[in-house]
Amino acid sequence: MAIKMSQGLKQTQSLMITPQLQQAIKLLTLTHLEMTTLISQEMVENPMLEEMDGESDSSAEVDSSREEMDAQEARADDFSGPELIEGAKDTFDWESYSESFNSSSSSSPNMKENVSPDDLPSYENMVSKGQSLQEHLEWQIRMETLSTDQLNFVLDLIGNIDDDGYLEVPFEDIVGRNKLEDRDEALGMLGMVQHLDPIGCGAQNIEECLGIQARMLPERSPLVELIIERNLKELEKKDYAKIAKDFGVSKDKVKEAELIIMGLNPKPGRLVSAEETQYVVPDIFVAEVGGEFVVQVNDEGVPRLRVSNLYKSLIKSGESNAEAKEFVQDKLRAAMWLIKSIENRQKTIYKVANSIVKTQQEFFKKGPAFLKPMILKDIAGEIGMHESTVSRVTTNKYMHTPIGTFELKYFFNAGIGGKNGGIDIAGESLKLKIKEMIGNEDPKRPLSDQKISELLSTKDIVVARRTVAKYREMMGIAPSSKRKK
Repeated sequence: MAIKMSQGLKQTQSLMITPQLQQAIKLLTLTHLEMTTLISQEMVENPMLEEMDGESDSSAEVDSSREEMDAQEARADDFSGPELIEGAKDTFDWESYSESFNSSSSSSPNMKENVSPDDLPSYENMVSKGQSLQEHLEWQIRMETLSTDQLNFVLDLIGNIDDDGYLEVPFEDIVGRNKLEDRDEALGMLGMVQHLDPIGCGAQNIEECLGIQARMLPERSPLVELIIERNLKELEKKDYAKIAKDFGVSKDKVKEAELIIMGLNPKPGRLVSAEETQYVVPDIFVAEVGGEFVVQVNDEGVPRLRVSNLYKSLIKSGESNAEAKEFVQDKLRAAMWLIKSIENRQKTIYKVANSIVKTQQEFFKKGPAFLKPMILKDIAGEIGMHESTVSRVTTNKYMHTPIGTFELKYFFNAGIGGKNGGIDIAGESLKLKIKEMIGNEDPKRPLSDQKISELLSTKDIVVARRTVAKYREMMGIAPSSKRKK
């Protein structure tokens, strides 16, 4: 069998995502803080970029009306050359800058040599990392007088305690891989850790954790300790009669013991946390003006960028060599693309937020109970964009409103109940209605999931029992059998 080889021409089309388009897409998904950080980095790396000071000749073009902004995605051929940036007047005094800059100093040109300590940031304003639970326990244990083997054992023990304060591995495994031969000695080390602050860390289960805390109470209660040890599950089910019968006490005594147990901490490790506080900076502000809700994009901290006229003149003069000119041209294209991408991001966020506000007017006037069902396709169709673009815009973006701050994805809820012959209702609204019903129920006769489903159907909200159970569990509400008092 002979194999014949030949050459031929074939024309095909393929879609390629350029680095510039990747940057534009990435900008859409960034939070406000992440975007301002990215812009700061680009300004350091790209000498073509500079921030406009105050009002300039081109400020009217930059601050054009949001309603007139075109939110079409930018294309690579939008930037064909430096002629797009003509007309911007360079007001930066480069001679003064170079004269005042001291190359032997790490300070900025505007920093005076003799700076008063009062003008520097205080130590209280500096962000520091919190101490972890393991570090907190280790700090305390090193104050004890321990042998090398004992210290290594205790450090191994502490290293296997999770953020809730419980041992992640069996105690016997830790004993087996350390040099402590006496098990009683190992138990003593474990007891030492369990009585450090916060009390109860190092326990292997909730009964042991609560029992340690109960024994450390100023007024010890044998009944409390026995209930924790033997009848914690019955207490969870509110089966006071069985507990009272087991210990030969009245129900009132059991309820008094319950109050004490409820004051104990089932997750003592959470009292010590190294997690840093994450602050939310809204990307959108919604305010009521003349009875209508208006949208404003948060531009605070976003510098108004322009291309430096100093480098533009290098391109026009033609005096620089080919390598330098190519470098300047590359940086020029990158600068123009970044400016266009930032404007496109802000315009897109505005259009999406404005469409959300127009659709959810009742929500902003009356609260979350009046949130309408809405999906990405609804907004994408209204503003003429693809659903993936809307999804990127709503990721990690927050809207500050007169009734609170919400993530943009909060407003997107598929309708529930409409397919069963009732009216469509948003998932968040359904949660509030279920929570309200449970909050108003008779504690002696709590509402079952089936009963809640039947009551909702009287309001034309037709949802199945399993749907009620699903949303009840999402809110962390116990079933009716455990709510009964």
